[in-house]
Amino acid sequence: MPTYNKLVRDQIIDIIEKDGLHCNYRILNEQEHLQEIKKKFYEEVKEYEQTSNETDALEELADLLELIHAALSVHNKSFDDLETVRRKKLEQRGGFQKRLFLIDVEDE
Repeated sequence: MPTYNKLVRDQIIDIIEKDGLHCNYRILNEQEHLQEIKKKFYEEVKEYEQTSNETDALEELADLLELIHAALSVHNKSFDDLETVRRKKLEQRGGFQKRLFLIDVEDE
């Protein structure tokens, strides 16, 4: 019997049971939920890093976006709140479109 011990999407338990399998699970409290979201985020980033085509990359980016939505909910924030912060940082510091790679900064 495989052991997972990880956060899964909301319908996974139903899918497992629909396949005629039994699984053990529990509902996390808010603090545990946030910890598991953070762990899952690293898992999904690694999966994104390992993609080799556009379709797989888009799938992993969708998973990351879903985790962002989940984290926002835990923090009682909306995607609009996040977008406001993103835009402010974009105005103040720019984005990542120019592909700039800082090598070092010389001290005077």
